[in-house]
Amino acid sequence: MVLRLARLFDCVVFAVKMRQSAARGRLRTGLISAVLCVSMTSAGFADEDLKARIKDTNASLTDLWVYNDIKQGMDEARRKNKPLFVTFRCVPCKDCAAFDADVASGNAGVRELAKDRFVSVRQVEMKGVDLSLFQFDHDLNWAGMFLNADGVVYARYGTQSSEGSDAYNSIEGLINTMRRVLEIHEQYPRNAQQLRGKRGPEKDVTNALELPGLRNPSKYAQQTTRQNCIHCHNIHDAEHQEALNAGRYTPDLLLKYPLPDNIGLKMDRKSGVKIAEVIAESPAAVAGLQVGEDVVRMEGQPITSIADMQWVLHHRPLGDAEVEIETSRTGKHLLKLKSGWKKYDFSWRGSMWNAPPRFEAWAPVLDKDAKQKLGLSENETALEVRWINRGGKGGERAYADGLREKDVIVALDGQSFQGDTRQFNMHIKLNYQVGDDLRLTILRQGERRDVVIRLVE
Repeated sequence: MVLRLARLFDCVVFAVKMRQSAARGRLRTGLISAVLCVSMTSAGFADEDLKARIKDTNASLTDLWVYNDIKQGMDEARRKNKPLFVTFRCVPCKDCAAFDADVASGNAGVRELAKDRFVSVRQVEMKGVDLSLFQFDHDLNWAGMFLNADGVVYARYGTQSSEGSDAYNSIEGLINTMRRVLEIHEQYPRNAQQLRGKRGPEKDVTNALELPGLRNPSKYAQQTTRQNCIHCHNIHDAEHQEALNAGRYTPDLLLKYPLPDNIGLKMDRKSGVKIAEVIAESPAAVAGLQVGEDVVRMEGQPITSIADMQWVLHHRPLGDAEVEIETSRTGKHLLKLKSGWKKYDFSWRGSMWNAPPRFEAWAPVLDKDAKQKLGLSENETALEVRWINRGGKGGERAYADGLREKDVIVALDGQSFQGDTRQFNMHIKLNYQVGDDLRLTILRQGERRDVVIRLVE
């Protein structure tokens, strides 16, 4: 009964805030607050049934986590004077599932630290999450943030790349970061000045349901299931859409959270801070960084992980820029970065797909045997159109312009293309705009022909 009354009070407070937001013109429909209020009253953000509804089996075998209730975790961390460890997990996504299982319920080393030294929260949706406080790479399928109960950010953990979702994350790497966080927490608040840059600038909109670019907000405001949870990448989707609506969108928005590789540092992925390789003639090499030493600080911020390094690089300009790195042996270095230094293969990002222009067809890569049957060499990339989304503007236009299922794409603007389906779409988003013509060379029933498609969305 007490819990239900508390939820009812939270609902009233939330409804008042929604009315204030609506008065400022930030909420598009009063239906959202009404629906979400009912959802909160009957279930709440810490709903005991949520695990069952979203089939979160990794969290069902342990009592380690405060479940989907960051506020409760913050209150407990404040009371116990422990750092807060919040994991963000997209439960329906298959990527990172094995790593998530180890973190959530499998690994004794993580459990010992997370239960005894931290207050640990497992967050499985972005509803109700403070987007100003919890800023991280929202395209990750698993992410971790470490904070003080007063909202000071200590660290981030979690990295993905085109190598795959599990190429960087490891239990050993996470434990190393957790131990470094404990050292930072022991020094707080003496080190508060060093930590200021770890928290991002305040957001105009801090609630995911109020994001102007979020599609179908009333659907997401319903009681959470596997079909309507707000995935982390939906935050980036909404940001892209808002920029597009405001005329501020550029492909540069896709170049988020570059790896240290972009400045010439390949890091030991289990250590998270040790330099494994310095790329020849890179900014890091020119500045004098050395293999084997640890990255201690970047731009004055303590570094505990590769994700911490990405956070710093994410906030440096895309054009000519500088970044200061302090290492364990050779001290401080000022790296000079040239315009375009942030470019990398972001084709793994979930938020890429909704970014314009959209090629509304699914065309996976043909295997070696299929290419041989078509008389194509092993080195030629060939994408077979398996599906055209004729329910969308882009797919409807592609069909009208002559694209058909079973067409095999062998060239783009007269040039052979090296890459997979994701990289093909990334190339389009980086090099074309809505309104441009996309000239594809295709094979259809053994005949080579060109199809020119107007990109309309």
